Amino acid sequence: MMQAAISHTNLFPTLAHLNALEEERLSPAATLSAEALRRNEEKRSGYRQSFALDADRIIHSRAYTRYIDKTQVFCLIANDHITHRVLHVQLVSRIARTIGRFLALNEDLIEAIALGHDIGHPPFGHDGENFLADLCSRHGLPPFQHNIQSVRFLDRLERKGRGWNLSLQTLDGILCHDGEIHANRLSPLPEKDFETLDQELEKKKLDPKFKLAPMTLEGCVVRMADTVAYIGRDIEDAILLGLIDRKNIPGACQKQLGSTNGEIVYTLVTDLIANSYIPSSAEKEKGYIGFSDQVAILLKELKDFNYTNIYLHPRTKKNLPLIQKCYETLFSRYLRILESKETTGPVDLMTDMDPSYLVSHTPAAMVCDFIAGMTDSFFLKQAADAGCRVPEKQ
Repeated sequence: MMQAAISHTNLFPTLAHLNALEEERLSPAATLSAEALRRNEEKRSGYRQSFALDADRIIHSRAYTRYIDKTQVFCLIANDHITHRVLHVQLVSRIARTIGRFLALNEDLIEAIALGHDIGHPPFGHDGENFLADLCSRHGLPPFQHNIQSVRFLDRLERKGRGWNLSLQTLDGILCHDGEIHANRLSPLPEKDFETLDQELEKKKLDPKFKLAPMTLEGCVVRMADTVAYIGRDIEDAILLGLIDRKNIPGACQKQLGSTNGEIVYTLVTDLIANSYIPSSAEKEKGYIGFSDQVAILLKELKDFNYTNIYLHPRTKKNLPLIQKCYETLFSRYLRILESKETTGPVDLMTDMDPSYLVSHTPAAMVCDFIAGMTDSFFLKQAADAGCRVPEKQ
């Protein structure tokens, strides 16, 4: 037994060996782990490749842990089979890695981007994002955007303000994921550095409609996989809750894409693999990840169906007035505490951060960061403590 263990240790691959194997195995258009760029250079030992290290750091972040109690679409539902944000990012990761495997792209980078892409979502999903964006605008801040906040959490806020020192490629993919924006195909914009990332963050912050494209094909894969992961899954949740019936799905979509989440995912993934273009080393084109024209049209029709029949359904929106009032009450309460410099507030309100954070952020910005990091249940507890009427699970 001891001899076998020693023999196995001697055969253990080194980081250089893994990087060499990756270079042989992946497409010339893939992003190699050895190409990872970080704000702060790290001298480290061990065998974990750079993008695998990013994925590990994201999973071990506190923000990732809070995914488990974050709304995806349906909130305050007493049904454990309804999708939460933590399952969504796992589905994006699995779907994107499948696509990446067939296209010979870097699955570690794909996984890191996928796992981190929604970390900035505030309580109660996109509706919560809209409430927080409005409050930020009222208090002189740029409107809140979850993709920007995802980068902020991982790059600037985690570990008391030190961040995780993730790679440029991972942070760029997270910033540019924008899965809600419909696109038939997506090409990367590869010539980026950290200065470019910071500039794009500022441009997006000032103009939410500013269009971004990932710097890697892996980032493009995640952005497409985001849509693939939620479109059919939201339909299944809506059917389970009785909002729609399976027969309500548009006929052409049922016929060509499928009528179940499994069929829809398989059809869309297969179409992406078949219609994406990954250039060889001899070519100068950037390549793209994309759907066929016919599938892209049907996917847009299915998105419109979901929007009208699921996301705007009265039952989906039922608790939002109360939640919005809770957002307003908590924002005002926390802002008052910080501006008055009270030392016995109900929570730390970001005041335990690195001094560089404290001197560079206004009280309103600190409140925004604090609320954005809350889980749904913590948000409701804080709102109840502040005297709000809070909705209950049904």
